Amino acid sequence: MTLTPQWLDELRARTTLSALIGRSIKVTKAGREFKACCPFHNEKTPSFTINDEKGFYHCFGCSAHGDAIRWMTDQRGLSFMDAVKELADAAGMQVPAADPKAAAKAERANTLYDVMAAAQDWFVAQFQGLEGAEARAYCERRGLKPETIKTFGIGFAPDSRGKLKEALKHFGDDKLVEAGLLISVEGKEPYDRFRGRLMIPIRDPRGRVIAFGGRILGAGEPKYLNSPDTPLFDKGRTLYNLDKASAASRASGRVIVVEGYMDAIALAQAGFDEAVAPLGTALTEQQITMLWRMVPKPLLCFDGDAAGQKAAFRAAQRALGGLKPGHSLEFVTLPEGQDPDDLVRSAGPRAFAELLDKSEPLVERIWKIELAAEPVATPEDRAGFKQRLGLHVANIADAEIRHHYADAFRERFDALFARSSPPQRQFSGKRGPWRPNAPPPLTADARAIGNQGSDILVREILAALLRDPSQILRHQEALTDFTPRDPGYARLLSAMLDSAMIGSGKETLDSTALLTILGDDLYNMAQALLQSGGTAFAFNRQSGSEELAGAKAFRQLDEAIRLMKQRPELEAALQRATELASTDLTEANYAEQQRLRQEKQEFDTRLAALLQREDVL
Repeated sequence: MTLTPQWLDELRARTTLSALIGRSIKVTKAGREFKACCPFHNEKTPSFTINDEKGFYHCFGCSAHGDAIRWMTDQRGLSFMDAVKELADAAGMQVPAADPKAAAKAERANTLYDVMAAAQDWFVAQFQGLEGAEARAYCERRGLKPETIKTFGIGFAPDSRGKLKEALKHFGDDKLVEAGLLISVEGKEPYDRFRGRLMIPIRDPRGRVIAFGGRILGAGEPKYLNSPDTPLFDKGRTLYNLDKASAASRASGRVIVVEGYMDAIALAQAGFDEAVAPLGTALTEQQITMLWRMVPKPLLCFDGDAAGQKAAFRAAQRALGGLKPGHSLEFVTLPEGQDPDDLVRSAGPRAFAELLDKSEPLVERIWKIELAAEPVATPEDRAGFKQRLGLHVANIADAEIRHHYADAFRERFDALFARSSPPQRQFSGKRGPWRPNAPPPLTADARAIGNQGSDILVREILAALLRDPSQILRHQEALTDFTPRDPGYARLLSAMLDSAMIGSGKETLDSTALLTILGDDLYNMAQALLQSGGTAFAFNRQSGSEELAGAKAFRQLDEAIRLMKQRPELEAALQRATELASTDLTEANYAEQQRLRQEKQEFDTRLAALLQREDVL
C-alpha cells in the first residue's frame, strides 16, 4: 500500500479539523480559529488552538502540535493506518489497496464487522426484553448504573442453541461461524456459541465490535467465555476497553491494567476511565507494548488472591525482555482476596486512588517475590536466591537497564545480609600503606545524565532531526557511521538518512513529509519520540516554530552529535578499567580507573551544559 503525499494532503483538506476535534472535546469559536482546554494536559484556561485553514492544532501550554492524522494517533491512540482509514471513511475517500488479495481480505473483514454489529444490536435488544430480566438483575446486584450499561453496550444471550442463528440467518452460517458466533461441529448443524450469558462487546481501538465476552448467569462452566480468535480478533493482541481508555490515559497520564472486563467497567463507573484488561490470558508481550505506547509506566492492578499475584509476576517476567529507558511497569497491591470492583464498592474510589499512589516499581516487585519464594537462612539458600535474581537480570535485553538492575539487586542483597566490604589491598612504600582516595563527588546534573546513559542522547537527537529533517543531510557524514545500540533506533536513523537522500535536490523535506514516508512501525516509534523526547536539551526546546533555528541551536546540536559518538568508547574504556581494578587493585590500575572516571565526569558535565534553561531561538 502506497500513500502518496498528494493523497494524504487531499485527506487532510477534506477533513474539518475543528469538527473532528469537537467530537472529543468542547471547542469554541475565537475569530478565525477555535479554542479549547488542551486534552493533552490539565488546564483551566484554554491554550489549545485549532486552525482549519492551515489544518493544524497547537497548544501554547504543552506544545502539542499536529494535523488530523496526528490527532487520531496521539489523542485516540490509533495506529497510523487505522487513523488514515477512519479519516478516509469519514471523508468518502478510498484507501489504496496493496493488491487484489489485500482488497479481498479488507472486503471480507468489512462484512464481518457488519455481522458483529448486528449481533451486538441483537444482544442489547435481548437484554432489554423479557428474557433479559435475570441479566438486568445481575447488573443491579453488581451495582452497575443504567448509563454504564448503555456506555459499555452490555447485552444478553438467551439460553438457546439457535436464536442468534435464526436472527442473523441473512448473513449465512459460514459468516456466523467465521465471526465466532456459531460453533461448527462436523456432522452437526452449527449452533449458538453464547447461551445464557451476560454479553460484553469487545472493541478494537476504533470502537468497532470485534468479539464478545460472556459471563454465565447461574450455574455452569466456564464462568467467562470469550470469542475464539477470528480474522477480526486476536486475544493476545487485544486489550478490553482500549478504545475508551486511550483518550482517558492521555488526560490522566496513566493506564490501569486489571484482570477482567467487569473490573474495567466498575472502575470506569467509579471515575477511572483509563482501565483496560487482557482477555482471559496472562498479559502478553504484544499487550505490554501496546500499553507502553499509551504511557511509559502502566499500573498493573491484579486481584489480591494467589492467582492474581501469580498473573502479575508472569507479566513482570514478560516485560523484562522489552524494557527500554524510561519504560517499565508498576504494581498496585490490593487487599488479599479483593479485586478492584470489590474495593471500589466497599471502600470507595478514594481508597482505590490511594493504592494507585503507592504503586511499586518492577525492580522492587521482582525482589520481594523472589525473597518470599524460598527460605534464605543458609548460605546455600542465599546462593539460590542470588541465582534466581541473576536469571531475571539475564532476561533484560537492554544493556544499560540490565546493568542498573544488577546494581539494584546487589545493593539490596548486600544490605539485607549485611555483607562487610572486603579489606582493601595495601601497598608498602616510603609514605606508608597506600589506600585509594575517595573519588570526587559528581555534580547533580552530571549524575542525572550519567544515570540515563547513552540512549537519552540518541533519543533527543532523533527527536531534533524528526522536527527539522533539513539537519539530517547537514550531519550526514557523522550520522552515517554511527549505529545506535537500540535496534529500533538504528532502523529509524537508517530510514531517516535514506529519506533525506531521496529528497535531496527536491523541495525541502519537512517533518510531516518525513513521517509520511516512514513505515507503520517506524512511524509509531517516531511519534513516540516526538511525544516523550525533545525537551531535555536546550536545542530541542522551542516556542512556536517546529524547526531548529539560530546559530546557537546549530552549535548545540553539533555538540550533542559529537558527544553521542564519543560516549560509547569512553564508557567501554571505563568499564574495562573498572573490571581490571576490581580484580587486580594495583596503584596503576586504580589511577587509570580514576582518570577515566574523571574524564567521564567531565564528559557528563559537557552533556549537562546542554540542559541549560534558556531559549535558543
